[in-house]
Amino acid sequence: MWTYLLAAQARDTGWMIDRMDERWPRQVYGVGEDPDARFTLANERTMLAWIRTALALIAAGVLVDAVNLPIADGPRRWLAAGLVLLGAITATGGWFRWARTERAMRTGAPMPAPTLGAVIVGGLLVAAALVLTVILLR
Repeated sequence: MWTYLLAAQARDTGWMIDRMDERWPRQVYGVGEDPDARFTLANERTMLAWIRTALALIAAGVLVDAVNLPIADGPRRWLAAGLVLLGAITATGGWFRWARTERAMRTGAPMPAPTLGAVIVGGLLVAAALVLTVILLR
């Protein structure tokens, strides 16, 4: 009951509108109008999928370094570091993609091009080439 009364008072006094102007990041929420919540939530789910992908890449890098694989120490460390770095790039790229997409939806601009996928594919191709080289030269 109290929650309803507080929400009604906030709505009547304009408090919620003032609080919405304080959302972060300002470069995203400070422009345009709020899009349909379904689109905003879908954009957020996509960002969370990029975060899950980043966590998987970082975990793979830790696994390659922690487990005693039959790979020479140098290539194993490069592979582990590359996977962790690719995970960090994926997490950062997912955040920036979320921000660019949210800003585009708020301003009515075209959606940004999907560039992060190409970076991930390129990094995974390099990792796969390194693993294949080690396997074939064993």
